[in-house]
Amino acid sequence: MSTSPQVDYQTDPSRYRHWKLTFAGPVATLTADFDENGGLRPGYKLKLNSYDLGVDIELHDAVNRIRFEHPEVHTVVLTSAREKVFCSGANIFMLGVSSHAWKVNFCKFTNETRNGLEDSSSHSGLKFLAAVNGACAGGGYELALACDEIILVDDRSSAVSLPEVPLLGVLPGTGGLTRVTDKRHVRHDLADIFCTTSEGVRGQKAKDWRLVDDIAKPAQFAARVQERALQLAALSDRPAAGTPVLLAPIERQIEADALHYSHVTVDIHRAGRSAVFTLKAPTGAQPDTISAIEAAGAAWYPLALARELDDAILSMRTNELDIGVWLIKTAGEAAAVLATDAVLLAHQNHWLVRETIGLLRRTLARLDVSSRSLFALIEPGSCFAGTFLELALACDRSYQLSLPDEPERAPALTVGEMNFGALPMVTGQSRLQRRFYGESAPLEAIRSHAGKALDADAAMALGLITSNPDDIDWDDETRIAIEERVSMSPDALTGLEANLRFNGPENMFTRIFGRLTAWQNWIFQRPNAVGEKGALKVYGKGERAAFDWNRV
Repeated sequence: MSTSPQVDYQTDPSRYRHWKLTFAGPVATLTADFDENGGLRPGYKLKLNSYDLGVDIELHDAVNRIRFEHPEVHTVVLTSAREKVFCSGANIFMLGVSSHAWKVNFCKFTNETRNGLEDSSSHSGLKFLAAVNGACAGGGYELALACDEIILVDDRSSAVSLPEVPLLGVLPGTGGLTRVTDKRHVRHDLADIFCTTSEGVRGQKAKDWRLVDDIAKPAQFAARVQERALQLAALSDRPAAGTPVLLAPIERQIEADALHYSHVTVDIHRAGRSAVFTLKAPTGAQPDTISAIEAAGAAWYPLALARELDDAILSMRTNELDIGVWLIKTAGEAAAVLATDAVLLAHQNHWLVRETIGLLRRTLARLDVSSRSLFALIEPGSCFAGTFLELALACDRSYQLSLPDEPERAPALTVGEMNFGALPMVTGQSRLQRRFYGESAPLEAIRSHAGKALDADAAMALGLITSNPDDIDWDDETRIAIEERVSMSPDALTGLEANLRFNGPENMFTRIFGRLTAWQNWIFQRPNAVGEKGALKVYGKGERAAFDWNRV
């Protein structure tokens, strides 16, 4: 087991130390008031509303609760309770005492949380407004950038800034550069000045440069924020009233080498540096009407499954760094998975079903960007169908056992309607489109076989799997493949997998993750940032950074 303290991604508002969540009709307000002494780990204080992973865990939880527990909310306002400070970004001293792996996982989760705001705006009608009522720097401005709009108080002192390059020798780690250009369309030369000026830009200039959408004097600021929040709320198609779904704590059992949930199990094989994720299909009668779904609440199977898988992915990503290969398995009846998919599609325009599909979409996207090798093992008893087939399509390889002499026992996979775009990757493509580069012939061939149970030979002929060994070769072929994989450099594999998995069209989200993986990952390890006299190490000590001036 990892020797570092285990990180728990579960929380609830009664345990929040950093955010205050309030509601007024269609507007929810998330107020940043970070507890200086509430750092997730020792060694730093969260001064000036600077944040660490614990702050973002609460933010992730709060947004999910708004999504499911408050359907009447159409706009979320993010602001600060601190005088003259909105958010000063990621805590520099936390970064200074953290391992490289911790920094990368922190930045990745923070990215996913911010991407999730934009995902909800695009798919669920939940709008976000940053009410920047004080200094807004680094990751604080990146949080504002993830909102639909930004209003900045025009008090002659409050500014927005991305000071990472001049102050720390690193880059904004949560999509700042990309959102400045791709989302806000800040002119290249102005962006260059902005990102190399530590004091930032304030007032009318910030608006003129497109760094914010609007400004307001202190006396008018609150009224302007409320007015715009209600205007954004009017654009939403979330219901004015709906039956809230309370997100009860996820039931799980944590063991030394396993995680057990109701529908997900993770078995860790430390000697082999691998883990087996097994997802179980629903059993028994399942809700198929909106009233029955609402009555089931958080226990409704697809919602419960998504929450459990999300928690398992996050836990394994953060707490088990040396487990490099995740083997994906499923168990149960394919018909039960497909029936649940049919309910999701039939009611996809209902707010609760739409939010559940959204959580499934974001959870699968989290799997896509996890820096682990992913192999699907399609064995007897598997149910890789519909939504569960997305798991195999997300994998780097998939192995399906061929049993031509025992057709009744042979595992099958089934393509369903959910595989044709209902759960897109961050590229906007379905995983089938990604697999076949959007080429029409293989996609049409697969569509013609939708709903049919495909044995290993049929799946192989359609290009849906990597290999179809028979029972004589299965054990050796899968064992050798896994052993070879775990023997390779994790660094090289992380780069390889990220490049190969995202072969489709580029967009803002793929660029954010690509640049995090390549640019920021590299820069965060350079002596100019983290060496003995690197900018990140000497920050706050009154010393000047000592740079190696060679351009590499």
